[in-house]
Amino acid sequence: MNPSVSIIVPCYNEETTIRFLLDAVLSQTYPRARIELVVSDGMSTDRTPEVIAAFQAEHPDLVVHVVNNPARSIPSGLNQAIRGSSGEIIVRLDAHSMPIPEYIERCVLALRSGKGDNVGGVWEIRPGAETWIAKSISFAAAHPLGVGDAMYRLNTKSGAVDTVPFGSFYRTLIDKIGMFDETLLANEDYEFNTRVRESGGTVWLDPSICSVYFSRSTLGKLAAQYWRYGFWKFKMLKRYPHTLRWRQALPPLFVFFLFILIVLSLFVVFARYLLAAQLFGYYLILTLAGIKLSFKKKSGPLLPGLPLAISTMHMAWGLGFLWSAISGLFTKHG
Repeated sequence: MNPSVSIIVPCYNEETTIRFLLDAVLSQTYPRARIELVVSDGMSTDRTPEVIAAFQAEHPDLVVHVVNNPARSIPSGLNQAIRGSSGEIIVRLDAHSMPIPEYIERCVLALRSGKGDNVGGVWEIRPGAETWIAKSISFAAAHPLGVGDAMYRLNTKSGAVDTVPFGSFYRTLIDKIGMFDETLLANEDYEFNTRVRESGGTVWLDPSICSVYFSRSTLGKLAAQYWRYGFWKFKMLKRYPHTLRWRQALPPLFVFFLFILIVLSLFVVFARYLLAAQLFGYYLILTLAGIKLSFKKKSGPLLPGLPLAISTMHMAWGLGFLWSAISGLFTKHG
């Protein structure tokens, strides 16, 4: 018999995207009778609860549970959903995602074949709005200059990796390594997968397991997202310093030296030349990438949009990381 599957989804104020996810779950090729969907709602103040309720009324043959997440954090939401679920296999998804119809079927197949203890796939990133900057952000979120070697955002092959965005695993894995760490308000997937690997397990990426992910729609929302990523990445690295990767070190180093040169340039003429050289070289590389992509996609707005989006990601991530490090010096527990 097919194992029972619990899809867990944390959400908060997702009235514009939650229906895409619900419809995608409904379209799964895996037997519907073996699926339950558990949505952990962070006390949404928009129409998210109404959208879910309307879906439940329309499709009573799909089991949908809604549990409350008063802490309003993603790891807390995931844990609340796990507690409210009963499936043998847990599939973690996101309210900004839209899995392909074969998503659950392929996750279960990979798990049953023993390829990994936590199995996930790749993202097809789409814009969060129909504006030129939203489209630029979606391309930046999948560009090597923006995400380095984050394989789940790039075209890649199957294999063992550091992390996957939306993992699937047997419930017994929770008994072995514990639930998601609620002291981290971001990077919870990476930290969870670090414990999987350090327990002797394997995190497996299968490109046939694909989901659409809607990126942030504005530079402000993108900056807030990457500030949060950088801030909590430092907190995680304090526990697991050996997990630092080159792509994660570059943004804070770039921002740090940029700050130093800005300060020195107030007093030292040579520092002004170094500052100008650093900024010129950086934006030259981003502009060339923007030119290449705009010609490839035949879209002029990508020429300014890609550099704007990538530099926002780098600066926000680096500033968040450095602020986390500095603020940690003045708090008892960091």
